Amino acid sequence: MTERALKEAWMALSPEERARFLEVENREWVESLEYVLQVEGFERVEELLRLLDEYLYLQGYFPQNRLSTPYLNTIPKEKEPPYPGDMELERRIANILRWNAAMMVVRANQKADGIGGHISTYASIAELFEVGFNHFFRGPEAGLDRDLVFFQGHASPGIYARAFLEGRLSEAELENFRREVHPPVPGGRGLSSYPHPWLMPDFWEFPTVSMGLGPIQAIYQARFMRYLEDRGLKPKSSAKVWAFLGDGEHDEPETVGALHLAARENLDNLIFVVNCNLQRLDGPVRGNSKIIQELERLYRGAGWRVIKIVWGSAWDALIAKDKEGHLLRRFEALVDGESQRYAAFGGKELRERFFNTPELKRLIEGMTDEELTELTRSRGGHDLKKIYAAYKAAVEHKGSPVVILARTIKGYGMGPTAMAKNVAHQVKKLTEEDLKEARAFLGIPIPEEKLKDLPYYHPGEDSPEVRYLKERRMALGGFLPERRVRFQGGLEVPGEDFFLEFYEGSGGREISTTMAFVRILAKLLRHPTLGKLIVPIVPDEARTFGMEALIAQVGVYSPQGQLYIPVDAGTLTAYKESKEGQILEEGITEAGAMADFIAAGTAYAHWGIPTIPFLITYSMFGLQRIGDLVWAAADQRTRGFLLGATAGRTTLLGEGLQHQDGQSHIYALAAPNLLAYDPAFAYEFAVILEDGLTRMYGKGEDVFYYITIENENYVHPPMPEPREQVKEGILKGLYLFRKGEGKGPRVQLWGAGPILPETIRAQELLAQYGVVADVWSATSYKALYYDAIEAERERRLLGKARKPYVKAVLEGHEGPVVAATDYLKALPNLVRDYVDRPFCALGTDGFGRSDTREALRDFFEVDARHIAYAALALLQEEGKVGAEVLEKARAELGLKLEEVPPHRR
Repeated sequence: MTERALKEAWMALSPEERARFLEVENREWVESLEYVLQVEGFERVEELLRLLDEYLYLQGYFPQNRLSTPYLNTIPKEKEPPYPGDMELERRIANILRWNAAMMVVRANQKADGIGGHISTYASIAELFEVGFNHFFRGPEAGLDRDLVFFQGHASPGIYARAFLEGRLSEAELENFRREVHPPVPGGRGLSSYPHPWLMPDFWEFPTVSMGLGPIQAIYQARFMRYLEDRGLKPKSSAKVWAFLGDGEHDEPETVGALHLAARENLDNLIFVVNCNLQRLDGPVRGNSKIIQELERLYRGAGWRVIKIVWGSAWDALIAKDKEGHLLRRFEALVDGESQRYAAFGGKELRERFFNTPELKRLIEGMTDEELTELTRSRGGHDLKKIYAAYKAAVEHKGSPVVILARTIKGYGMGPTAMAKNVAHQVKKLTEEDLKEARAFLGIPIPEEKLKDLPYYHPGEDSPEVRYLKERRMALGGFLPERRVRFQGGLEVPGEDFFLEFYEGSGGREISTTMAFVRILAKLLRHPTLGKLIVPIVPDEARTFGMEALIAQVGVYSPQGQLYIPVDAGTLTAYKESKEGQILEEGITEAGAMADFIAAGTAYAHWGIPTIPFLITYSMFGLQRIGDLVWAAADQRTRGFLLGATAGRTTLLGEGLQHQDGQSHIYALAAPNLLAYDPAFAYEFAVILEDGLTRMYGKGEDVFYYITIENENYVHPPMPEPREQVKEGILKGLYLFRKGEGKGPRVQLWGAGPILPETIRAQELLAQYGVVADVWSATSYKALYYDAIEAERERRLLGKARKPYVKAVLEGHEGPVVAATDYLKALPNLVRDYVDRPFCALGTDGFGRSDTREALRDFFEVDARHIAYAALALLQEEGKVGAEVLEKARAELGLKLEEVPPHRR
C-alpha cells in the first residue's frame, strides 16, 4: 500500500478500533524489546534505539527531549521557509562589509604598527549579522517593539563598515579606527576598538568585551523587560534581546552562569546566536571533540530551545542521498580540529581524510576537488537560507529562550594567512596573496594595481547594494546600533523636606547605618511618584541586612506569582512573591544582581523609564567579585546606587578573613564616574542619597554611587550646624564634625564610617593629655582625591592657583592629621601629599580575623587608643609634647606594640 492509502485506512478506523490497534502495537514493541534485552543484552537495545533515532533524524525529526542530537541542521532543507530577500544582493553586501572591515584593521596597523584590531571574527560572523540586519533586528523607530542587540565585541570593524555604507560614518572615521585621542585624519572622530557607549554615546548601546559580559547582561536585560511589563511600567511588546557570542566565550563563567534563569522565567524574548567558528585565540576551542555538540547539551540541559545550523546548502544533496546513515555516522566521528583542516586545506584533504570508506566514496563519485572545496566552505553560519530559517523559528518560538549554534569559519574569505588557521585571531595584516585571494573570493571590483593601497570599496550611494540595505533598515525601524537616550533628566526627586527626619539623629537610640538605609528605602518606596521606580536588588541577603519587612511590603518579583502558602504567612514579615513584586531577589549571585543593576540603571536610555536601582550586597562580595561588570556599568552610563553592606574590616565581627571588607573603596577608585562614600551617620547617608537622586535623575548626569553601610549599632547625632556647610563637606568628602575646645597642642583627627565613633573617643582620650583635637568626618577619600589631582593639574597645565578642597578646608585648624579608616591605609594616603602637614594614616591592611570588634580594632591598630597614640606621636615629632607623655600614654592606654605589623601576620 502507498503511504496515502495507509493514512486513509487509519483515518477510516473508529476511535475504539484505533485504541485497540495502538494497544496491540504497543505490546508488540515492548515484547520485541524484551526479547532483544533478554537474548542480546542491553548494549544491543541501545544500538537499536540509536538506529531508530538515526532514522528519525534522516526523516527530518528531532526529538526535543534529547540532550544531544546528531551533527545535522535542526531544520531540514524541506522545512526551510522561502527566503524573503534578494540573496545575491545580500551576499554582495556581506562581502563588501568583509572587505572594508579587513581594510580598516590592516590600514590602522600599517599606520601604527601594533594598534590591533580583529579581521577574522567579523569575517566569520558577517552573514549572521546581515540576515538580522536585513530581516529581523528592529531599530529605534519601532518604539517599544525595538530590539536590543548585543554585538560580538571583536566583530566591531564589521559594524563600522556597515555604518559606512549606510552613510552614518565617513571614510575619515574609518581611517581613525582605534585612534580616539589624536585622530590622524581630520574630519572624523576616532572609532573605539570595541563597543563602548562611554566613548561613542550616540552609537554603541552595550559593551560586550571583555568576554562573558554580553551574555549575562543580555539575559538580565531580557528579564528586566518582563519585570517592567509585569509591574505596569512598560506596555507589553514583542521586543527581543539578541546576543551574538563566540563559542570560546563559553569558557567564561559569566556566559553560562545564568542560563538557568532565562529558562526558569520562560524568557522567549531572548535569542543567543553563537558564532561557532571553532577557534579561540590560541587554537581550536575543542580540537578533540565538537563544541557545537557540547553547547547543545549545555543549553538543552538548562532548558533552552536549541537550533543548530551546521551545514550549508552545498551539503543538502549528499545528506539527502545518505539513506543508510553512512554520512551521518561520519559527521558524528568528525572532531573540530579535523574540520578546521578541511576549511584550511580544501577539497583534496576532504576527499582523502573525510570520505574515507567505500560507502562515503560512492556518495561523492563524479565530484571534482573544486566542488569538494566548496563543501569545506559550506557551513550553516555562512548560508543565508539556513540562517533565515533558524532566525524565523527562534523569533516565533514561545515558552523558552532560544540559542542558535551556527558553524562558521574564522577568517572566512580572508586568504591563506587567516582563513581557518590557528593564528587567525591575531592576524592584523594581509599579504599580497591574501589580498588577491580575498578580492577574488569576495568579488570586490578593485584593480590589481590598486591593491597595494588597501582601498575601501563603496559601490556608490545610488548602487543597488546601498539602496537595498537602507531600505531594509527603514522597513525595520532605523539604523542599528544607535544609542538614543529617551530620558534626559527632569524627574521630580524628593528634596530636603523628605529627608529632614534623618537629619535629626536617632534620638538616643543605637542604630546602624544599614538600619538607616532600610528606613530611607522604605520611605522612598512609599513615595507617591518615585516609589514605583525604585528597584531593590538583593543577592539572597535581605534578612542579613534587616530588609525582611520590605519583602512583605512590596514583594519579591516572580513571573509565576506565588503558587504556595509561605511558612510565615500571617506574620508581619511574611515572604511574599508576586508578579507585580518590586524586589529582585536573585539568590546567591552577585554577578546576576549586578547585571540586574545594569539593566535597571540603563532603562532610562533604552526605554525612557528612569528606574532607580538599589543593589545591596555583602560588601566583600561586591566590587571585588564583580569588578568587570562594574566597569561595564560605568562604560554604558548606568545610574543607580550600589550599597556595600556589612562593610568594614573590623566592623563585621566574627566572620573572618573571607568576609571582612577592607578594600572595596580601593576598587571603587577604578571607575571614573563611580562616586564612593563611607558615611558614619544617617544624616550623611541622607545627604548623599538626595544628591545622587538629584544628579542622576533630576539633572540626568551619567554617574552612579557606591556607598558602604555597616551593622554596628551606635547613637547617631543630629546634623551639626551650619547645615549647608556640613552638607557641602559631606559631598566633597570632609567636614568638621566636632571642634576641640580648650588650649594646648592641637591635632586634626579624621574618622570615616564606623571608625568615626572611635575618633570621637580618641578626642576625649587626648584631652587627658592636654591635647585639643578637632574631629572630622571623611565621607569620601575618592572625592577628595579627584578634587586634589584636578587642582594640581590646573596649576601645572593651566596656571590656575586653586587650592585643593582638602587643603583649603583645613585652613585655620592647626596641627598634624591622623586619618583612621576601616579600609586600607592607601585610602587616606591618597591625599596626604595635599595637606602640607604631618600626616599619619591608620587602616586595616592585612587579612581579617574572627573576633570581637574591640579585639579586631586593637589588632589592626585603628581603635580610639591607637588613634590617640598616633596623634601624640606626631606631636612629639614636632616637639609639642615630650617623650614622657608618649611613654605615659602607652602604659595608660595599655597598648601592646607588636614588632610585626598586622599585614604580615
